[in-house]
Amino acid sequence: MAALKRHHDGKIAGLYDLDKTLGRGHFAVVKLARHVFTGEKVAVKVIDKTKLDPVARGHLFQEVRCMKMVQHPNVVRLYEVIDTATKLYLILELGDGGDMYDCIMKHDGGLSEEVAKCYFAQIVHAISYCHRLHVVHRDLKPENVVFFEKQGIVKLTDFGFSNRFQPGTTLNTSCGSLAYSAPEILLGDEYDAPAVDIWSLGVILFMLVCGQPPFQEANDSETLTMIMDCKYTVPPHISHACRDLIARMLQRDPKKRATLDEIECHEWLQGVDPSPATKLSTPLVSHRSLSEEEHGSIIQRMVLGSIADRDTITEYVSLHPSRNLNTKSFHSVILHYYGIFKVLVKPRATSRL
Repeated sequence: MAALKRHHDGKIAGLYDLDKTLGRGHFAVVKLARHVFTGEKVAVKVIDKTKLDPVARGHLFQEVRCMKMVQHPNVVRLYEVIDTATKLYLILELGDGGDMYDCIMKHDGGLSEEVAKCYFAQIVHAISYCHRLHVVHRDLKPENVVFFEKQGIVKLTDFGFSNRFQPGTTLNTSCGSLAYSAPEILLGDEYDAPAVDIWSLGVILFMLVCGQPPFQEANDSETLTMIMDCKYTVPPHISHACRDLIARMLQRDPKKRATLDEIECHEWLQGVDPSPATKLSTPLVSHRSLSEEEHGSIIQRMVLGSIADRDTITEYVSLHPSRNLNTKSFHSVILHYYGIFKVLVKPRATSRL
């Protein structure tokens, strides 16, 4: 199996055409890309491994491990990882509506509470799922929430500072962005992992309804002082229930912060159901059974495209015509199989209607 997998991984680097740059960080650039056979658009995070120090390398591997674990309708999917001598490529689900920060900046004074509720409930839904898997994000901010307008939902992305945690134990790595970081992280103290995400959720909710961060001054030193003093001003038009929820999350003492269960049950979020996102999420693979002809056509296209040899493909995808593909599998053979399935099979199915 290992030899076959190495052979396959050596073939896939040319399967995506990189396009314009979507974002840039210290060690990585995010680019728009298209699958050369299917035309499917994805986001590709390109990491230059030669620039990574041991700490950054550890964060990278932790990001990949956590994203592979977290499969939720409100979390951007990691489809595939391509590892070369100098670069690591993370093939990610592509949003079509920009990020939440840009959305907030377009609404002077913030979004309406009704709209904010819808978005915030989905973010809470995603973080609640992550915490149940003992994964803490540690970099929650509007820039890391992406809109998927065709699906009508938002999704959490960028798990670069994520980590596993054990309930009842503490973490000590200082990370995240100043304006969204909990006081205990900025002090360099050991901290309870879920509580730091709760603080960041409070900052996000404030920004959604107020249009600006709760803690932002002319320089970092003054911003830090505001965070430590937990001083912020809520505009008078914000409802009492929303004010209360913000205050429950932006508590200086992490032990006094609301839990995720308390947030989800808070009066401000009553009547908001984030679960429809599950129905709207596009599955990675189809539950539809394939005929022998359709299955053979897909495999032939993959072989001709040098995606993998026939034995490798059939190792991951059964030849039995009634077998459904496994929605839990994110191996790149399955990814490319489904991509070609969407192009070759779905149009024929539509034409028969």
